[in-house]
Amino acid sequence: MEKYSVDDERRCKYPFVNALSMSGGDGDYSYSTNSLLQKRVLSKAKPVLVKNIKGSMINLNFPNYIKVADMGCASGQNTFLAMSEIVNTINALCQQRNQRPPEIDCCLNDLLDNDFNTTFKFIPFFNKRVKNKRLCFVSGVPGSFYSRLIPRKSLHFVHSSYSLHWLSKVPKGLEANTSCVYITSSSPPNAYKAYLNQFESDFTTFLKLRSEEMVSNGRMVLSFIGRNTLGDPLYRDCCHFWTLLSKSLRDLVSEGLLSASKVDSFNMPFYDPSKEEVMETIGNEGSFEINDLEIHGFDLGQSKHDEDYKLHSQRSKAGQKEAASCIRAVSESIIVAHFGVDIIDALFNKFAYHVSQHTSCTDKTTVTLVVSLIRK
Repeated sequence: MEKYSVDDERRCKYPFVNALSMSGGDGDYSYSTNSLLQKRVLSKAKPVLVKNIKGSMINLNFPNYIKVADMGCASGQNTFLAMSEIVNTINALCQQRNQRPPEIDCCLNDLLDNDFNTTFKFIPFFNKRVKNKRLCFVSGVPGSFYSRLIPRKSLHFVHSSYSLHWLSKVPKGLEANTSCVYITSSSPPNAYKAYLNQFESDFTTFLKLRSEEMVSNGRMVLSFIGRNTLGDPLYRDCCHFWTLLSKSLRDLVSEGLLSASKVDSFNMPFYDPSKEEVMETIGNEGSFEINDLEIHGFDLGQSKHDEDYKLHSQRSKAGQKEAASCIRAVSESIIVAHFGVDIIDALFNKFAYHVSQHTSCTDKTTVTLVVSLIRK
């Protein structure tokens, strides 16, 4: 009982965490409009996804029924891009192997405040992309993926993209980590340990719960934000998105729009692990074996443009605004819950300005990790 009382106390201290969700709708600052970066991540992870869907079907001996879950689906087209890829890969493999295609239960999971309505409006888009759509059944599964979501031993395949870097709560022990919303080079040494401990606890919980829900030899493909710096675990470069957000908040403090204490009491429930930290957590939990682990480059400047677009060469106000809109889409709900709505436009105007000051920054600590796992 003591564990739950401590967690409840921390949730009361950081109530804004309960508001975490991607911005809904399809407006200028919505996640649906500002998630082309995540679309690029899906594209980079596609070979691993296809490989593991095929491997799963073969190892499971082409079952007549498949349950697939997208954990942290958010809102918009991206969820159905991943799910249609899964469905089409299954159908193509069945045709190739002269097997009868299975019925596929497509479960979309996210937190209770997620905009499922906007997502479900894209079902016609999904239906146009898949073959044998009459064999697909789409449903929403609201709730935290740090809790049980699916009946025991019924899940065959899990996909999650750009969700597992979000923690279940703000780590304890960050009182001295002032004037910044996340880890920086000036953070006290215990800030890194606090964030790492929370990530290890949350990721272990995720793995344990999915192992209970999954069939033997079921697979997962997980993509999330990580880092590639090992020498100094506190290091985050000057153009790291949370570093830029911290600078923007401090600007509002200097202009008298926010109090310093209000900023000091705000920390992001987020962690960008290294490849080694991910591997160690998976190994320690013990339910899964690693099948693939890849690292891909990350460029926030490509959040709303085609792959050949380079923000650092364009230096355009549009590009700066788009980078700000990308971060606004994923963080506005949690920022509004703590600071209120009145400062949002001013805050992200400041963010866009700070992006413009770092358009030549190439020494990025942030990368995308793609890992596939097999249930033992």
